[in-house]
Order: sequence, then C-alpha cells, then structure tokens
Amino acid sequence: MLLILVALIVRNLGFDYRGKRDDATWRARWDAAIIVGSAVPALLWGVALTNVVRGLPIDASKEFTGNLFTLLNPVSLLGGLVTVGLFLTHGALFVALKTTGPIREDARGVATRTGVVTAVLAVALLAILGAADGNIGSWVTTVVAAGALVAALAANLRGREGWAFVGTFVTIAMAVTTYFLLLFPNVMPSTLDAAWSLTTVNASSTPYTLKIMTWVAVLFTPIVLLYQSWTYWIFRKRIGTQHIPGATRHDHAEPSPATR
Repeated sequence: MLLILVALIVRNLGFDYRGKRDDATWRARWDAAIIVGSAVPALLWGVALTNVVRGLPIDASKEFTGNLFTLLNPVSLLGGLVTVGLFLTHGALFVALKTTGPIREDARGVATRTGVVTAVLAVALLAILGAADGNIGSWVTTVVAAGALVAALAANLRGREGWAFVGTFVTIAMAVTTYFLLLFPNVMPSTLDAAWSLTTVNASSTPYTLKIMTWVAVLFTPIVLLYQSWTYWIFRKRIGTQHIPGATRHDHAEPSPATR
C-alpha cells in the first residue's frame, strides 16, 4: 500500500511538472514518472487482491507472518499483470473514444494488442483460482467477463470504441465480482489454518459503525455518480491536435465513415 501511495504521488507530480520547462529531456523524465506511477498501482492492486483470494499466512492471533516476497508469488504477480493489461486496454479504448485522427488509430491498435494478451493471462489466472475455490457463481461471472472482453475486442476492430469501452467495463466489473465470489464468506483466508481466517463475521465493524457507513454511502454515492456523469457529459466530444492551440499536427483529417 505504501508503494501504491508513493507511485500515485509521483504520477501526479509528473502531470504538474512536465510542462514547467521547455526541454525534451525534462519532459521525457516526467513522462517516465507518469508511466511508472500509473503502472505500479495497477500491478500492485492485482497482486494484493489475488493474494487476498488465495490466502495469506495468518496465525491464531490474526497476524500476518510472511514478508514482501510472500506476497510477490507467481500467481499474485500473474494477477497483477492481468490488472495492468485490463486497465491499459480500458484506458486505450477511452483514448480512442475521445480522439480523432492518428491518435485514435494508435489507441485502437494498443487496445487490440494488449487486450489479446490480457485475455490469455486472465483465462489462465481465473482457471487457477477457480480450480482451487471456484463455485457456480464464480464460474458464471468468469464466463461473462471473458465473453465481454472478446466482444470488446471485436467492437474495437470494427471501430466501435463506445461498445468496446462498455465491454471492458463489464469485464473489469465481472472480474472483481468473481474475486469476491471466490472469497466469500472470508475476508482474508489463512493458509496456515482455516480456523484462523478473517471472515465477514469476526472481521466486521460494530453494528453502529456499519449503520453510519451505510447512511454515508446512501447519501454520498448518488452525489458522486451525478458529478462523474456530469463530467463525462461535458467532455463527451472527440478532440484532436487541431483543437490544441500551437500544437504540431501531421494529420487534420476527420475519421472516414468506415472507421467512425
């Protein structure tokens, strides 16, 4: 979690400081900071969630007894690569959905390449996890996630970035749902003894705390959804380099009807 926090701080610094100097080396270094600061959280979230589903060495006192290398095992790293691939594909489709010209075409190409690799890795990961802890619900959501990703890639090849973006959104949502179905009713299984696992019963907050959290969610979740929806609506149009004052453009042409 500390590494995720540091990476996000470095990422935000990159956005802020990249344009402070008109120097190619300066910009390249901050570009690298943005890339690393974006990739590390995506990788480590997948590592963390996969470790939680597979279980961790937790003793009778509910204490973690492993170390950093316990967490960076092959299966959890595979989970991290899957989340990186999913987020990269999803992000590339969003770029393609919001741009015109060469940027749009390049983003579609990135989405196709990363999406195919991610699909292979995701099938391997979910098969490993499902073989150990799978149930009917988790297998159903796994199939839906796989089908949505395939449909997204097909839509992207036809130039339908909107449907492709919806497809990868469904894939991510179903992948997370699969993880929770594999995990329930545990919160963090113990690999040392099942009786030492953290569950929804022994790890829950007090009833009063849960009641407060529920009302906070009921009140503020709609507000968050409203302003996010408003933001997406305001920035709904496609843009290109022709909309950026002083930008160097190689192609001002609008996309043809065949690729629109």
